[in-house]
Amino acid sequence: MKSSRLLSILLLLQTRGRMTAAQLAAELEVSVRTVYRDVESLHAAGVPLYGDAGHSGGYQLVAGYRTRLTGLSTTEAEALFLSGVPGPAAELGLGSALAAAQLKLRAALPPELREQADRMRSRFHLDAPGWYAEDDEVPYLSQVADAVWRSRVLDVRYRRWKEPTDVDRRLEPYGLVLKAGRWYVVAGPGPRTYRVDQILGLAVRDEGFEPPEGFDLADHWRRYQEDFHERLIWGEAVVRLAPRAASRLTGAARRALAATGIPEPDGWTRATLPIESLDHAHAAFLAMGTDVEVLEPPDLRERLAETSRALAARYAAG
Repeated sequence: MKSSRLLSILLLLQTRGRMTAAQLAAELEVSVRTVYRDVESLHAAGVPLYGDAGHSGGYQLVAGYRTRLTGLSTTEAEALFLSGVPGPAAELGLGSALAAAQLKLRAALPPELREQADRMRSRFHLDAPGWYAEDDEVPYLSQVADAVWRSRVLDVRYRRWKEPTDVDRRLEPYGLVLKAGRWYVVAGPGPRTYRVDQILGLAVRDEGFEPPEGFDLADHWRRYQEDFHERLIWGEAVVRLAPRAASRLTGAARRALAATGIPEPDGWTRATLPIESLDHAHAAFLAMGTDVEVLEPPDLRERLAETSRALAARYAAG
């Protein structure tokens, strides 16, 4: 721990120049007294480091000195793959490793590239979850991640949507996926996909496993999404859309509008849109209010008509 901290002091001074003991202590999350002891250790090791007292004082390296001790540890190298998503890195227990890896990488860059990297980091920020999505509680994420890293079998208590809801599963965790702010574990046998936030409890077996030969997590996830969307589409609805409703369509519905849309004289557009189910379509089209008219299927049209009559009666009575 101390050796890592000494290296961090060297890299901080190398990349940022003069820093006070208080600034170093805040950056390393240690006491100022600890920084003083670390500086003495660096002096004893022959590092050309000196300090100035006073208001504008601080520690700095002799001009031209550059450490070559920028080798990345295993966890730091893993954390670099998450360098654009510090929130998920912290959730996986790699927050401090990510910070150390970024510091070492920055120290190894020549000044002009270092300035470019700093400018990039200051002007771009990734925030994966949607606006109206609350953060999921994922108390077992770090344990699942550790099992992924070490290829260890898990016994989990898992909550699913159908009866029986709470089931026991033996999982061979091949990999983790972060999708729209939500964590999923892809695991064998199967493989199948599980939401990490629906794991109610787990135990790590002293049993290893090997993923199937040729298994590729990114390729599996791509095919899983394609299959998911195919299973999701239940049928089609023929609708008339006002310009405002048409402009608000997204995803598959927007693509279907572009492929099937026929402009009508009143400015509306007739189109055939995919629907997931009668319940989902009922809620989605009802939210569009008077900007949509469902023509087919008859069951959906009648259901929307019944809802409209019930709403009209309720408000008329009030």
